[in-house]
Amino acid sequence: MTTPNWNGVRVAVVGLARSGVSACHFLRKRGAMVTGTDRRTADQLDTVARDLQSAGVTLSLGAYPNLSEFEALVLSPGVDPAQEPIARARENGVRIVAELELGANEAKGRIVCITGTKGKSTTTMSLHAMLREAGVDARAVGNIGEPITAHVDGSDDKTVFVVEASSFQLEMTEAFHPNYAVFLNLFPDHLDRHPSFESYACAKARIFANQAPQDTAIINGDEPKVVEIARQTRANVIPFYPRTAPEDGRTASYFDGPGAVIRAETKTLLFSRADVMIPGAAVQTNLLAAATAAHEIGAPAAAIQNAVRNFRGVAHTFERLGEIHGVVFFNDSKATTLESVAVALTSFDAPVLAIMGGRLKTGSFRTLREAVSARTRAIYAIGESRGLIREALSDICPVYESDTLEEAVRSAYAAAKPGETVLLSPGCASFDMFRDYAHRGDTFRRAFHDLSLEGAA
Repeated sequence: MTTPNWNGVRVAVVGLARSGVSACHFLRKRGAMVTGTDRRTADQLDTVARDLQSAGVTLSLGAYPNLSEFEALVLSPGVDPAQEPIARARENGVRIVAELELGANEAKGRIVCITGTKGKSTTTMSLHAMLREAGVDARAVGNIGEPITAHVDGSDDKTVFVVEASSFQLEMTEAFHPNYAVFLNLFPDHLDRHPSFESYACAKARIFANQAPQDTAIINGDEPKVVEIARQTRANVIPFYPRTAPEDGRTASYFDGPGAVIRAETKTLLFSRADVMIPGAAVQTNLLAAATAAHEIGAPAAAIQNAVRNFRGVAHTFERLGEIHGVVFFNDSKATTLESVAVALTSFDAPVLAIMGGRLKTGSFRTLREAVSARTRAIYAIGESRGLIREALSDICPVYESDTLEEAVRSAYAAAKPGETVLLSPGCASFDMFRDYAHRGDTFRRAFHDLSLEGAA
């Protein structure tokens, strides 16, 4: 991958959230003439605007400037490249660069990239933990909230970048080349941004586009759509099987009784199921994918096993907050699809009081009927979709509507019995009530802590 010379290049960074701000600083350090642009105003950006101006970044806020006047545009992941000003600039020959690719072009060492509809954060952070346990300079970046452009400086040949990549980050990449690509699963999501499921799948498939025979593709062998997409890669394919066992003699990882193993010339224990501290098959699947990648990168089995024993999950992703008088609270705010809610609801052995709702992205809550009828004792519905939840599920489970998340938490706890779980797993986008899923999860966490401080009286 050729490292571009940005010195003197006129670049507009479009979107000034965390990735865009990092890209601005990254480019200024390399001598680019940077304009940061966002549809938010200076007052809305607050200290971000002042910090960028202090760093020598020109700002164009409230509306985009004429983007065709720049030599290159760097797009933050949240910016839709189909927007008319961006599409017109591209037609006029302006180079479009994804923030992920901007940083990856200068990353020394190896890159392992993880994508899929669900489970990316858990896989990314557990793999990062496994590599750190093995003494590797591992840097977790990407969709987890840490821009790669903020972490490339100081990297060397021994560094491993563990990149969580969404469809938004992958869709505009051109030369992005992960040494290891991990593809977890694929089902409809983000169809408010992508025009079709096929378009969404094509964006995800960019993870394999530039892999070579010396690279490795680690894929979920139990997911037919993933297996089909992986046929395009030239890399060495290693499947992992969370539900079945491989029939042929190829290198593969799977669950063999009480443990996760990888079979190559010999069979190696990656970790024991008993060491997994978070309930549910989904977490075990993500740990299997991460352990397979860690093994291929060179982490010893002992490091993988120690990391699994100490892994307690990722913020807002099936995160165990704690318990109050025997009632356990789980924060799964990042569950923005109905498929992920179904997985969460069926991960518990004891009854669940579920908090759901928000802005429904796609699908129908009726698809949750089987999962809800299995263990859910009550649903506390919030947000725009409260009525939809009641209509779809109230005949099989009591549905209570709450005006706020805090009200839902208090109501659910008041009804819960020791041994039961209060679970936030919305199945919806957060934008009807919150800035993003993290804001929603933080609100849930504060409500839990408020109950704790009150003695839950």
